[in-house]
Amino acid sequence: MKSGFAAGFLAVVGLLVASAPILAHHGNAQYESKVLTLKGTVTAWMWTNPHVFLKVDVKDDKGNVANWAGELVAPSNIINFGFTKETFKPGDEVTIVTSDVAKNGASVARLSEVILANGQVMKTAGKYDGNAAAAADHKANAEIK
Repeated sequence: MKSGFAAGFLAVVGLLVASAPILAHHGNAQYESKVLTLKGTVTAWMWTNPHVFLKVDVKDDKGNVANWAGELVAPSNIINFGFTKETFKPGDEVTIVTSDVAKNGASVARLSEVILANGQVMKTAGKYDGNAAAAADHKANAEIK
């Protein structure tokens, strides 16, 4: 009976150890720190969990269009910066500023701010949360209609 318990216990421990990576949140391995400023047209504002995405068509100097996907934090966090599910709509002109871009060259990035057509800067990075500059940003972002 003890050997059956031990075998069952080891099997459970083995399963837990093997499944630990499944529970881990994704890391930064796919990104490299790089700041790009890209002007374009919103194609989608995806208010989803676990991350919000802003998709923007960006034209290069030759007129070629690349659809960039900008990753942001979860809706429950991004609302702290004045964003809502109605903040953007297809056709809006914006400038996105990246903090990290995909290492493999894909048009995917994490965003640090979005500049609206009227010049309003909306901060998106968590590093702005909880300080005086963030309070001013939150207030300004919330006043955008």
